[in-house]
Amino acid sequence: MKRKEGKIIETIKKTAVLLMVITILSKVSGFLRDITLSYFYGASSTSDAYIISITITSVLFSLIISGISTAYIPMFKQIEHSEGQQTATYFTNNLINIVLIVTTSVILIGLLFSNVLVKLFALGFDGETLRIAVLFTRIGLVGIYFTSVTQLFSSYLQLYGKFKVPAMIGLPFNFVIIISIIVSTQTNIIALAIGSVTAAFIQLLFLIPSLKKTNYRYIPIVQFNDKHIKKMAVVVFPIMIGISIDQINLMVDKTLASTLVEGGVSALTYASRLNDFVQGIFVLSFVTVMFPLISNLAVQKNKEDFKKSISEVISVVILIVVPASFGIMVLAEPIIRLLYGHGHFDEHAIDMTTSALFFYSIGMIGYGIREILNRTFYSIQDTKTPMYNASFAVILNILLSFILSSYMGISGIALATSISALFCSTLLVIKLRKKIGSFGLKGNFITLLKVTFASSVMGAVVYILNKYALSDWNILLKISLVILVGSSIYFLTIILLKVKESKLLVYFLLKKIRPKQT
Repeated sequence: MKRKEGKIIETIKKTAVLLMVITILSKVSGFLRDITLSYFYGASSTSDAYIISITITSVLFSLIISGISTAYIPMFKQIEHSEGQQTATYFTNNLINIVLIVTTSVILIGLLFSNVLVKLFALGFDGETLRIAVLFTRIGLVGIYFTSVTQLFSSYLQLYGKFKVPAMIGLPFNFVIIISIIVSTQTNIIALAIGSVTAAFIQLLFLIPSLKKTNYRYIPIVQFNDKHIKKMAVVVFPIMIGISIDQINLMVDKTLASTLVEGGVSALTYASRLNDFVQGIFVLSFVTVMFPLISNLAVQKNKEDFKKSISEVISVVILIVVPASFGIMVLAEPIIRLLYGHGHFDEHAIDMTTSALFFYSIGMIGYGIREILNRTFYSIQDTKTPMYNASFAVILNILLSFILSSYMGISGIALATSISALFCSTLLVIKLRKKIGSFGLKGNFITLLKVTFASSVMGAVVYILNKYALSDWNILLKISLVILVGSSIYFLTIILLKVKESKLLVYFLLKKIRPKQT
């Protein structure tokens, strides 16, 4: 049993590390995209309109496909286990065609009520900003076709152990967006919206070669009364409600930001994406690999490996995300200045974005734990617990956003989101403990305490270096040196504190340096 458990964990780690590298490249290209937008348009009414249009299409996409793709992996595994691969593939084709039909309906509704949608997401928009946002939204809606199918095909490839290509689809997407931003400055701003649709189409094309290698064959079949579709509809409904609640929260955040200050939506978005950068690299890399594996363990009713795998992933995420959170809080201003402080991105925009990033970083570990535990509940076919939890948390988020934004501006919105994430993740931990019993929480908590202490030591050193010792240095050199010194202090501290996961790190380094003696 221990050997089998070790193989599972080793598989997660190896694949997750590879995904981290790919995700870093993808996220860096995403930063280049955001930097390009901020350089040419700053935190302005045009960038606000563009970001709101993308937010609307993302929300509609999430309502259609995020819940379906999340439920799809455990459903596929269950069908394959009980009825065979052919039936599971048939189910996949039927699901894709039904999704395309639903997507068509959503797009038509979106086209008819695009003006209302923009007003819902950006109450403060009027005049030319409103007109541009509506135009961008109408064009961008077409891209939902491509993103919906891309999401399902990505999940399908992950089921066959093909994680690399789905992780890389952000690269062509971001490069096409960058080109469209540059073209828009030389031609017409409509190129921004056309570029987002083109980028979504390129993403889909990027997956086709990998799909062929799995011997996947598309079948144009639609059966709404299929028993597996009916079962999925029951499973997906709570997930869709949970996701829609998150989107309502996003809508409230952007609406409040649009009423507070011009460029507020852009500043909040830039800060949020930096926060997502850490989540994408260190959390989603593990979650993406973990989800198919724990879904398989759940189907096989392998409780011991199931629990230990969850605990292992939580500890690794704590080990990486907590110090990243401390580091970003201390270095928020130089990071924003380095990445975005160029072109039309002025001092006011830097101040707004820096403050928002600081408060988003507070809840970083909450976002990470929540993502892991949500997938854990989905893998055991429990979609109601995350739904109820998200509902409760988002009510808190909305209330706090209204209260805190009146005192702190867009920073209050970011702080409200962080508090909600921490609260939500704590509730999920309690619920999972009640549902499956002990799964190594004591070890996770000890790791959290040690890592928090080590991160505090690192944060103090980083603050002194940034604020005093290296204050006159070139910003790029300063950040590079501060991160190097801070990381060294952190890793030394967790080794001295005998953090369990640090032993794995030391072993890995020794194996690379002295493979024969290790």
